[in-house]
Amino acid sequence: MKITTWNINSVRLRIGQVEKFLKEHAPDVLCLQEIKCVNDQFPSKALRKLGYEHIAVHGQPGYHGVAIISRHPFTAEQAHQFCGKDDTRHISVRLKGGLEIHNFYVPAGGDVPDPEVNEKFAHKLAFMQEMAGWFSENIARKSILVGDLNVAPTENDIWSHKQLLKVVSHTPVEVEHMQAVMDSVGWIDVARELIPEPEKLYSWWSYRAKDWRASNKGRRLDHIWVTPALRKAALDGGREAYTIHDEARGWEKASDHAPVTLILDI
Repeated sequence: MKITTWNINSVRLRIGQVEKFLKEHAPDVLCLQEIKCVNDQFPSKALRKLGYEHIAVHGQPGYHGVAIISRHPFTAEQAHQFCGKDDTRHISVRLKGGLEIHNFYVPAGGDVPDPEVNEKFAHKLAFMQEMAGWFSENIARKSILVGDLNVAPTENDIWSHKQLLKVVSHTPVEVEHMQAVMDSVGWIDVARELIPEPEKLYSWWSYRAKDWRASNKGRRLDHIWVTPALRKAALDGGREAYTIHDEARGWEKASDHAPVTLILDI
């Protein structure tokens, strides 16, 4: 099974790029974040034309929003709200055989990495704390977590560890909170199992760079994790089974995130 995660940064604006990607790479499941539309505005018709008949959407007007589109039917779906907020940052589906897929858009956290003065950063930390507790009680044995988690956890998931230690997405407190989420059920970070450090891995490049590829000041914010029961299925394919499609970051009017794909042997 081929699964892709992609922060599309407005699915209606970039539906042509989604169609292009699906035609070229044909994942079985595509998980999108930051769709930025309500459920009724999601471009389901265009995706069904390409064979993606099964669609789960959790959207809101103009912000956030997540969706899962699939060639395979869902036996269940759920959207969970975190931190008592009415924002749309999670959706999950269950496929035949009991496999669950959780799609997340973790809060970015604003610019100041201090929860005392920055409400957005406090929300980010609280969100990850709640994720850890929720997973310990609600996760299926065979589960995949994907999404824009807005944390680059290791030194080589970011263009400069030393320069960005005090920059939101790579601060020690964020990394600690992410680790607590991983430890909640023993999540496996597939990328770093297949492609160990010190190799650099990035999935996001800022719009601020005039030439993002030349400067290459990236961060690995987009993740694919699996529970221990799926370890063999996720890792048996080797590093060729994991791809960051950085060519999509170079498409005209692209999202600042690249799609990330994993092929699982299930």
